[in-house]
Amino acid sequence: MSNRQADDTSQPTENSLLLFQASAADFKKIPGNPISYWVSQRAVTLFASGRYLSDISSPRQGLATSDDQRFLRLWHEVSINDCALTTSEDNKEDRALKKWIPFVKGGAVRRWYGNNEFIINWENDGSEVKEHAESLYGSVTRTIKNMQFYFKEMIAWSLISSGMPSFRWQNSGQIFGHKGPGLFSTSNLDLRNAIGFLNSKVTSYLLSFTSQSLSYEVGAIQKLPVLEALPEVDSITLIDIAARDWDSYESSWDFSNLPLLDTDFWQPSLYRTYQKFRSHWHKRTQEMQCLEEENNRIFIDAYGLQDELTSDVPLNEITLTCNPHYRYGNDKSEEELEALLLADTMRELISYAVGCMFGRYSLDEPGLILANQGETIEDYLKQIPEPSFMPDAQNVIPMMEGEWFTDNINIRFREFLRTTFGEAHFKENLAFVEQALGKDIRKYFLRDFYSDHVRRYKKRPIYWLFSSPKGSFNALIYMHRYQPHTVGTVLEYLRDFKDEKLKARKDHLEAVSISAGTSQGDKTRALKEIEKINKILAELDDYERDVLYPLATEQVEIDLDDGVKANYPKFGEALKKIPGLS
Repeated sequence: MSNRQADDTSQPTENSLLLFQASAADFKKIPGNPISYWVSQRAVTLFASGRYLSDISSPRQGLATSDDQRFLRLWHEVSINDCALTTSEDNKEDRALKKWIPFVKGGAVRRWYGNNEFIINWENDGSEVKEHAESLYGSVTRTIKNMQFYFKEMIAWSLISSGMPSFRWQNSGQIFGHKGPGLFSTSNLDLRNAIGFLNSKVTSYLLSFTSQSLSYEVGAIQKLPVLEALPEVDSITLIDIAARDWDSYESSWDFSNLPLLDTDFWQPSLYRTYQKFRSHWHKRTQEMQCLEEENNRIFIDAYGLQDELTSDVPLNEITLTCNPHYRYGNDKSEEELEALLLADTMRELISYAVGCMFGRYSLDEPGLILANQGETIEDYLKQIPEPSFMPDAQNVIPMMEGEWFTDNINIRFREFLRTTFGEAHFKENLAFVEQALGKDIRKYFLRDFYSDHVRRYKKRPIYWLFSSPKGSFNALIYMHRYQPHTVGTVLEYLRDFKDEKLKARKDHLEAVSISAGTSQGDKTRALKEIEKINKILAELDDYERDVLYPLATEQVEIDLDDGVKANYPKFGEALKKIPGLS
């Protein structure tokens, strides 16, 4: 055996003694017979007990579609009315009426709750997926495994991880995949105690001997040694905190409104609102840390591993998005972390504001408002008859360098900020946003907003940017509100900008350049701007003639069920290029 005690990471360190003594017979007591030379005698005893997790539970591998691009979508791509996102295990009728069902796929390191992003086409009880498996392999069950466990509540984990193992609670109503396997309850196992065990340091320690490649296969989970009875722990609170954190962001289908705008935190000053909100986040992270450390203590004591492990949990392992140590890594100063968190929170405020501009969200009602294909402003007003912030009626929001249109996106954001925080502190609040971003709001929209949006929605954006080759003309649309005439509306904006506003500006400058009462410096500046406008007009003439007008006459149809990857390229050079989509 080792002549030292294992440290918290269960791996030898540079400062450890490098001499180890181990019995080959002990290796055989560990499932898979790994060469885990740092294994302690207590760990060997636990593995040799002969009582494993598979004896009291059902860890299972799930479904492989054999064609994810065909059968899977990110949940925000399709019409929300076609999704059964929250159903009970027995609620077969509601699921039968919908096409899309939640699909557990693994994902980033996150404990307790989250990574609920994908949906699967399960129309007619998954007939297309099953027919595809049959055509490829001659058997449905070769890739569509353990169907008797579908739609049950479970504990999920990521099959492959670049970091610590992380187990998450999954409510009933989902299908689990081969890269997001599941652990299911039996009469001998309470899943809430099981997730406490699985997310404890004890499990990480035991898996370090059997899963040294960071691939957490079902077999390795099955062979985790368990006690006669797992201790009872407060996993419900841990799951609840993690779920509230996950649901605070647009990436969650249970996102209802922006927490920053919650009345519990609201102050006339955005700065003071953020400070109050940030304090709440800090307390939430601290509470999570204390609960996780208590969870560790319970299982370390129960397993008799006090000599091998401590209960401490570093902040970067508290997997809440509101925790900057986890979100941005532990290699930055507190000042840097706080600056990153503030900037991202302001980006989230802006993203939510744009959602309100398009009617996806409303300040007056929680949750999604317009999120089905082809919905209109009339559909919005049926739900919100007297909105405090009116969405754009035409589903086109110009995003221009100058404020050429009264509905330009930066003007509309200013309206949103006045609506949510009032007029008295408006200038102070706008300055706070711009300071956090490191640039004024106009530049942010022109340079960063769309790339942030594409990143937030994982290269499946819901707002699409019509953009001329050099970016002189830009206009956003919301894909769920898209109709075949939408490109024609964008074309109207382009023509208004080009033929009315730019040419009027050019006429004015030409008058300035020849006026006897104009100074030479003003004439020179006018001539330079005329030259710039001429180049813009040439760019926009080409964009209209070669791209936008032909597209408008084509009256392109889309089907949200096909996904962004299929629909976005239909608009060719009219839309901002996105690697992997265009």
